Amino acid sequence: MGLSIVVVFAIGAIFVANLFSSNQNEITIQELSVSSTDEVLQQVHDFGGLTLQLPGAFAQLSSDQAMALETEGYRIVEHNLVGLSAELPIMGGKTYKAMTFNGQVPGPTLRITQGDIVKMTLCIPDDEVQPHSIDEHASQLSATNFGAVDIGTCQTYIYKAEYAGVFKFHCEGINLAAMDQHVLSGMYGIIIVDPLNGYRKLMVEKTTIENGQVKIDRQFHSADALEFHLQFSQLYLDENGNYDQQALFLHHASQNTVNGLALGYTPNEDLNELIMGDPNKNIFVLQPWNSADLAQYQGKLMYVPTGQHVRLFVENQANEPLYFHLVGEIFDRVIQSNYVQAKGQDTHLIGGSQGVIIDLVFDEPGVYAAVNHDYGALFSGAAALFVAGDFFDLDISPSYAEALGNPSDAVPPMGKNSIAHPMINLHGLYTDERAAEVQEMIDNGQWQTVQSQD
Repeated sequence: MGLSIVVVFAIGAIFVANLFSSNQNEITIQELSVSSTDEVLQQVHDFGGLTLQLPGAFAQLSSDQAMALETEGYRIVEHNLVGLSAELPIMGGKTYKAMTFNGQVPGPTLRITQGDIVKMTLCIPDDEVQPHSIDEHASQLSATNFGAVDIGTCQTYIYKAEYAGVFKFHCEGINLAAMDQHVLSGMYGIIIVDPLNGYRKLMVEKTTIENGQVKIDRQFHSADALEFHLQFSQLYLDENGNYDQQALFLHHASQNTVNGLALGYTPNEDLNELIMGDPNKNIFVLQPWNSADLAQYQGKLMYVPTGQHVRLFVENQANEPLYFHLVGEIFDRVIQSNYVQAKGQDTHLIGGSQGVIIDLVFDEPGVYAAVNHDYGALFSGAAALFVAGDFFDLDISPSYAEALGNPSDAVPPMGKNSIAHPMINLHGLYTDERAAEVQEMIDNGQWQTVQSQD
């Protein structure tokens, strides 16, 4: 009973706001009487969600306002999303009932510059099973703008991105009802807002010997960097691949994922053949996505040259803390909210719905695992492997990144101070239809410039 009282108290103000009539002189208040959390959730569902309908709510930019700003010199960038349900694979040879933006998990990344006007349109097809919605963390819009978009309709949101950083976007369910299910079933993504004046050059602090004495040796790298994005999340599923809210409440994750896949950035049978001379002889202890028959889901490694400035955009999309660590390396710089938070750090704590930018240089050839250093999360899928330099002694010149390519779902669109990846491979939690679109963009050289398909 105590829990239900807390829940009712927490949502009571929202319900009262929701019951304003169109005549502001008349206020009708319903009294809710519930005895369990399940009844609260059921009444929220029956009520139609927690829709805020406050008189005179703050509005988003209108099309006319956006055009006026464009005339003044601001840039308008479009981000088109489609809400789609799909059956997608999980580690272990099973599938789950996913919810996606554009048929992929995570949704397409938007890359803009601070001060850009974002024109984001969400459409729900006629054959989709339920409405969806959007919440854009890069915006400063009243929550009243983020209501459900009905089946067979579209909604456009327009705002100016004033702050640089990495920001989450996600489905808010159906007027907040079932938001947890929609997000944790795959409806999330990131918006990268580059600083208006670009990123800063990177200083890496080393030591050297000078006249027999140990001295500080500060090495400077250009702001230009080879970039990756890593989005950590969890799946909470029953044995039939349906979302399990009770598992969420108990913090019992079925699998932990990076960019939608548990242990998706691991070697495959092609690398077994290349390195071991035998496709069936694994080079890593865990290779759940071995076979080329898995097409876009086959495991892929991420490749970087040694001595290269690398920039990681890391987002915690889900329900648990992310103790982000790169085994064998130290972060040379951690930026959050466009401010330096740490230098020379080995593990950085990232809360739910938070993102950071991590700069580093891989000094030595090797295999480095980007992990959630929560052991339960790590061993249930929250690990992704980087290979730096010619660790396997394959004498591939000039780099593995150019000869073997990097996975498409780990490569963000290019922005300020981005270095283009020399080769991209199809990889990701994509439907077959979306995989075909991504492959076409890769073939046309468009994947690093735009990741959405109108």
